[in-house]
Amino acid sequence: MDISEIKIAIIGLGYVGLPLAVEFGKQHTVVGFDINTDRIKALKDGIDHTLEVSDKELAQATHLSYSSETEALKNCNFFIVTVPTPIDDYKQPDLKPLINASKVIGTFLKQNDIVVYESTVYPGATEEVCIPVLEEFSGLTFNKDFYAGYSPERINPGDKEHRVINILKVTSGSTPEVADFIDEVYNSIIIAGTYKAESIKVAEAAKVIENTQRDVNIALVNELAVIFNKMNIDTEAVLKAAGTKWNFLPFRPGLVGGHCIGVDPYYLTHKAQAIGYNPEIILAGRRLNDSMGTYVVTQLVKKMIKKRIQVEGARVLILGLSFKENCPDVRNTKVIDILHELEEYNIDVDVYDPWVDAKEAKREYNITPISQPVSQQYDAVILAVAHNEFIDMGVKRIRDLGKNNHVLYDLKYVFNKDVTDIRL
Repeated sequence: MDISEIKIAIIGLGYVGLPLAVEFGKQHTVVGFDINTDRIKALKDGIDHTLEVSDKELAQATHLSYSSETEALKNCNFFIVTVPTPIDDYKQPDLKPLINASKVIGTFLKQNDIVVYESTVYPGATEEVCIPVLEEFSGLTFNKDFYAGYSPERINPGDKEHRVINILKVTSGSTPEVADFIDEVYNSIIIAGTYKAESIKVAEAAKVIENTQRDVNIALVNELAVIFNKMNIDTEAVLKAAGTKWNFLPFRPGLVGGHCIGVDPYYLTHKAQAIGYNPEIILAGRRLNDSMGTYVVTQLVKKMIKKRIQVEGARVLILGLSFKENCPDVRNTKVIDILHELEEYNIDVDVYDPWVDAKEAKREYNITPISQPVSQQYDAVILAVAHNEFIDMGVKRIRDLGKNNHVLYDLKYVFNKDVTDIRL
């Protein structure tokens, strides 16, 4: 197959798939497929509710079409899978979206077609889980009739500096020739260039350890914050001092949510346990990071008691619901852990986030964020997400939301310690 002959299908048009589809759609024929009909309708109207792609960028993708009908895939010959890979309630990988995508592709797979997976998985998942599904539903033989590759996504939601085209792209293929071709295809849009991994498993492993490494490092800093708080030492002051050494890693404590750092390590630990190894450090880091919501509320309640604020029946405002600043993504946000823990104390909680769609918050967590907080109403205010809007408000306007006697908890080190009551 020549690169001029490719007709690309992007399966899944979320935070990963849409930016990729738009960039490919500037040069190649692309079908953007998603089972969410509302999503497809909005994209056809030139609207991206994730805010990852601007209206102008959508308009520039002149070779890109959108569909929720599987028949739109029948003429495609280069399939890229960008569906989510979440975990279930038991912290186990949920591969159903990946399997379902593979079933759909298998139905339309033809001789010499190529399927590339970008969804984060454990090493071996592409060849052990996805390829058999493709073979079953297509009736074709892997590496004889069709081929595969893996190119891990590196999207950072809300980041307008590190975009898909200026982040180095890892690629891989099921044969040396296919690996070269897949690399060539991605090189046609990736300004930063590509790195060809020696195998699909190596590429899978590289992706899953990127966020596992960050998770473990943040867990260490979270544990240090707990220790320093017990010693009445300001954690940020310690990190600033240590940061004067050239090789000190600049991690900060906080909630670890989102669809990457808080999820990907469980894919690696699942596979490790399946082959008989129980990972100690990775799981310890996960347990500690998952416990931070409870720790935050414990700190808050202690401070409220010290200030003689009645805890039961108190009103608390949480500023921010998305998993990170300046981003509408609420998937796996750990702010929800704080909310649920506060409710255990029979505390009345309001959540305000100008970035988050209220319907999505209701659908995901059965909560309805308030449209605007009212002054002088709250016994405590938790600054949970450092949106620019909250930074611009300044500490005085945020303080004005509280009653005369209230607690301000700055989780994100937005303000100096002398104007807040608690910092992580």
